[in-house]
Amino acid sequence: MPSPDKDAAQGTRVYLPTLPAHVLDRPPEGVGEDVWIDVIRKMDEVYSDLLQYEVALEEKNAKLEETQKFIFSVLTSMSDVLVVCDRHGLIQEANQALAELVGKSEEALRGTPLIDLFADEASREQARRFLRDLTSERIHDCELHFKCRYAPEMPVAVNCTPRLSPVGKFVGMVMTGRPVGDLRRAYEQLRQAHEDLKLAQQQLIHSEKMASLGRLVAGVAHELNNPISFVLGNVYALQRYGSRMREYLEAIHAGRPAEEIAELRKSLRIDRLMEDMQPLIDGTIEGAERTRDIVAGLKRFSAQDRGEEETFNLAEVLERSVHWVVKASGSKIRLVMDVPPQIPVSGSAGQLQQVLVNLVQNAIDTTERLEGARLDIRAELRKRSVALSFRDNGPGFREDSLGHVFDPFFTTKPVGKGTGLGLSISYGIVERHRGQLTAANHPEGGAVLTLTLPLAG
Repeated sequence: MPSPDKDAAQGTRVYLPTLPAHVLDRPPEGVGEDVWIDVIRKMDEVYSDLLQYEVALEEKNAKLEETQKFIFSVLTSMSDVLVVCDRHGLIQEANQALAELVGKSEEALRGTPLIDLFADEASREQARRFLRDLTSERIHDCELHFKCRYAPEMPVAVNCTPRLSPVGKFVGMVMTGRPVGDLRRAYEQLRQAHEDLKLAQQQLIHSEKMASLGRLVAGVAHELNNPISFVLGNVYALQRYGSRMREYLEAIHAGRPAEEIAELRKSLRIDRLMEDMQPLIDGTIEGAERTRDIVAGLKRFSAQDRGEEETFNLAEVLERSVHWVVKASGSKIRLVMDVPPQIPVSGSAGQLQQVLVNLVQNAIDTTERLEGARLDIRAELRKRSVALSFRDNGPGFREDSLGHVFDPFFTTKPVGKGTGLGLSISYGIVERHRGQLTAANHPEGGAVLTLTLPLAG
């Protein structure tokens, strides 16, 4: 805007953009030119101020309209229900989510009692209590049952807060809430999915266990064959001894002469029979117990896990696992075991036996084409744990695959040999037993798999 003092030297003419120039040429009678110029200048200043106020007002109106649009878009976009009421419980504002829930328009909800939204008396009484408690400035969280257009009622987790006026006076309440029916269904679906996943995992573990068992059948059969053969041999011997003893006792009961009885005793070797009887019985019992233990171990290994924890000797389970796998595979691998006779651990003996079988089988598969194949199994008893290391003299793991050894379906074996799940399942079993299973390459060659488990007690 040009300055009103444009021609200060003349002091007689000032051009103002807001007034016609000819006004300055005809000042009212009796009014001096200088006074008239001051009046005009003041009028121009007032007019300029009015223009500025108008511009500022338009800007504020634009901002207000923008804010209103923003608030409306937020209210419309909210998936949670929102209702604002005055201190008497009459609804002043509601969002689209609430309108859709109860089946009424936002306009129809305004001015209606808040308690009319609820489906049961308990929810209505809770809302009344919130309204009575406005001055406490407390935030209330609870679950209220709203009327619903597509169900008899809908449980909603609500949050109620007092609403204050610009001067800090309690003027009403703001209630926000989220229907928990859908949330509960989502939680139930998630829980069911978790249960299905657990069941699938258990079935996968059991399937891998059965596959391992199939590979162990030959070893188990060989293990059973020895005590069964021993028991059968002893039973046949006892059967023959029983026939001789019956013949000898019948002669005694028949009242034969003493000389004849003595001769019969000598010919039937009754004295030798009596000496052999107890060792034969003891041997038969030992063989039967050995068979029972093998069958019990087989059942423990093959049975579905029941989640029951027991304390057992890991050394015995390891010895049995190694024996079965080696016998079943027919491998000529040289075994070097440095394991103490007692390693007490807690957990599922069947599951940990599956881990040990997988580790031994993995070493045998890796070295099956090597001359002089060797497997070193060593146990290191620590203060609160035991570390079992399985080191073979095979090619080891490729450096780029070490991080994937325990991934599902990872395998270095030829197609058709192994599922690629053995080490992955073993890793999960060991984790559930609060242990660790690691893989590495030995500096002198070969792979090293280390199983670490907490000791019992």
